[in-house]
Amino acid sequence: MNEKKFDPKKLQKLNHPERLKDIPPDYICGKLHMENPEVLVEIGAGTAFFSKAFLAELKAGKIYACDVSEAMLNWMKDNISPGHPDIIPVRSEENAVPLDDEIADLVFMINLHHELDSPSVILAESYRMIKPGGKIFIADWKKEDMPQGPPPEIRCSPEEVREQVIKAGFHNVHLYNELQKHFLLVGQK
Repeated sequence: MNEKKFDPKKLQKLNHPERLKDIPPDYICGKLHMENPEVLVEIGAGTAFFSKAFLAELKAGKIYACDVSEAMLNWMKDNISPGHPDIIPVRSEENAVPLDDEIADLVFMINLHHELDSPSVILAESYRMIKPGGKIFIADWKKEDMPQGPPPEIRCSPEEVREQVIKAGFHNVHLYNELQKHFLLVGQK
């Protein structure tokens, strides 16, 4: 297993309610300034823990919860799909998401960016999927030593991620460092 990738055997960690305190959906939605988004896409959805939270917070119509891990997708199908038909598990690849162009009002990634081998490719994919005027947000671990999260040496600096997002074509890119453990980056197509 690649050291940068999350181990699916630890997937129950992804469902810990403390994660909503570390990355509060209401805080992020306050920075997004979005009204009535219809379609959301989460890349690296894991157990769809945040997909559920953002679908409810944004009152969106549906969300495509994308992941490369068969274990995560099976978990979503067994545990999320029966009670949440508006959360649609999607098998993605490391650098490709099998969804149409300009399908999403919002694409987001939480604690995924540091795992990407080619961030520019998945950012281009995100740009492709977002409707004109739609948004992207990335929340990831601050590049600091702390007891939780991945080792600091594999984390990305928020400035580096901001530069990558701008190079992918996004504008109005804002960086927020107010959260204790994570940075938030929001951009617009």
